[in-house]
Amino acid sequence: MNTQDQHGRGRPNPVKGPRLRGPRLVAAGAAALALSAGLASPLGPASQRAEAKESGKVLTVAVAQSVDSLSPFLATRLVSTSMHRLTYEYLTNYDPGDARAVPGLATKWSSSPDKLTWTYTIRSDSRWSDGEQATAEDAAWTFNKMMTDDGAATANGSFVTNFRKVTAPSPTELVIELKKPQATMTALDVPIVPRHVWEKVTDFSEFNNDKSFPVVGNGPFVLTGYKADSYVRLKANKNFWRGAPKFDELVFRYYKDQDAAVAALRKGEVSFVAGSPSLTPAQAASLKGEKNIRVNDAPGRRFYALATNPGARSKDGERFGDGDPSLLDQRVRNALFLAVDRRTIIDKVFRGHAVEGEGYIPPRFSTYFWKPSASQELAYDPTKAARLLDEAGYRKNSDGKRVGKDGKPLDYRILCHATDPNDKAVGKYLQEWWGELGIGVKLNCLDNVTDPWLAGTYDLAFDGWSVNPDPDFVLSIHTCGALPATPEDTGATDNFICDKEYDELYARQLAEYDPAKRADIVKQMESRLYDLGYMNVMAYPNAVEAYRTDQIESITTMPRKAGNIYGQDGYWSWWSAVPADSGDSSGSGGSSGDGGSTGAVIGVVAGVVVLAGAGAFLAMRRRATADDRE
Repeated sequence: MNTQDQHGRGRPNPVKGPRLRGPRLVAAGAAALALSAGLASPLGPASQRAEAKESGKVLTVAVAQSVDSLSPFLATRLVSTSMHRLTYEYLTNYDPGDARAVPGLATKWSSSPDKLTWTYTIRSDSRWSDGEQATAEDAAWTFNKMMTDDGAATANGSFVTNFRKVTAPSPTELVIELKKPQATMTALDVPIVPRHVWEKVTDFSEFNNDKSFPVVGNGPFVLTGYKADSYVRLKANKNFWRGAPKFDELVFRYYKDQDAAVAALRKGEVSFVAGSPSLTPAQAASLKGEKNIRVNDAPGRRFYALATNPGARSKDGERFGDGDPSLLDQRVRNALFLAVDRRTIIDKVFRGHAVEGEGYIPPRFSTYFWKPSASQELAYDPTKAARLLDEAGYRKNSDGKRVGKDGKPLDYRILCHATDPNDKAVGKYLQEWWGELGIGVKLNCLDNVTDPWLAGTYDLAFDGWSVNPDPDFVLSIHTCGALPATPEDTGATDNFICDKEYDELYARQLAEYDPAKRADIVKQMESRLYDLGYMNVMAYPNAVEAYRTDQIESITTMPRKAGNIYGQDGYWSWWSAVPADSGDSSGSGGSSGDGGSTGAVIGVVAGVVVLAGAGAFLAMRRRATADDRE
């Protein structure tokens, strides 16, 4: 999904876009977790220009995903969770260079010898934007609310299911007691909220945090305005402990039409374009070489997949939706994926701005990257696909259509994001490839794929998630525990997958502190997910985005050497961005770990660079499928 718009890639938690939230892999080395200690270590162009004169330097970002919720307890889409990274501090952050854990709201941390008690020192120099001191009590209240209120656990509940008790013995000390060891204790991607504000909320499942502004937070920016499907406006937090951003205001403007967003970049009406979530090859090519525009093309943190409906169900065992029952047969699922030519998708759809998909975690996160063995791989083989369909009892009739013993033809509906040109392009290939097998394909391209996705009224769907530096979150969305409690509820599940063997592996990796052993278990999980055939990862798209150099002089990518700007695991890009006319190209100075910006000027990274040796880079982020369902 999309970690970041879910259902899309991100969905209610990624951006489904499915994908959205959507967005958590953690560096293996970092996840070694330094067990005994933490590192102490739309506005129109005219009105926008008028506002810039009043409020100072404005950085405007064009996005192709709409906000699902401004509540950090509900949001799963990449655009929404990115806002929360900017407005609330998490206990820890990820270094933009190697993704190791660095201080956030917590300045240091340590575990007991049995690793069942974790103690975090909360910084004393972080204040909420209304002037109140941010304390350990705010963090304890945030976690306790998620532990006791199902509505508050909607987006990030998987992080606290293993918590036994959370207390704040003092304003600067947070203590978390666990039921059993948990390897994500330096990668708790949970926004900490101010208790004195949020304790007034009566129904966390319904409160979207979008009626009263400014929103009280303690991140580098303060959320000051929002209009659905139009814009989100943030103001620099001049009292941010790490230092104030150099831009006075940050505006995310929504464009349903990506070509219109690119045109706005050319005109200087926006400073940056991220795409949905990336620019198309044609758009990127048209921008390269243009005056005052720089294209960033780097290995991405997302995967692009095709998911099958495994028979939507809830925790109480009730089946719902109308997925085609033929897809419950693994031979049919494998046949479909054997008839997908990944090489053609990379060459013809992504035009080389991606690498072929294999396992669930992108190669950028080398520690957890897995690929099937030669005997296990479902490589492009239409002949074998036809044979599997025959074996499953779906043979061609006189009209060349695949039919079951009941005479019913195989005709599949595929959920498609109307705003994603890749979905439509790949869909046309599927109609051709599967049509040759005798299978009918209907693309159901919608602005809102979330509703049918959650209702289970689909056969297959384009899916994708942004992966974080710790793999737990993206792994958790395929567990039985992520299913909705009842058909009427919304769970954290990406695609209703529920498999006992996978769940057992998930529990083992979560309790394993040894980085190498944990990575091995995660790869076993990827292998199991691959064999089940419910999720076909077709590609790992590059992060292809562009910005105006006459508006932005420098900005930090993640990873620093060759990474993305939009949708980072952290706030480095927008916090570090230096206005072109500021006379300061050094960012805030220093390293991210000790409070400074990396301020790196990025250039065009051509082709696909696979980062090797990023042992600390694990990779999984929140929902990311809706479009980041992410």
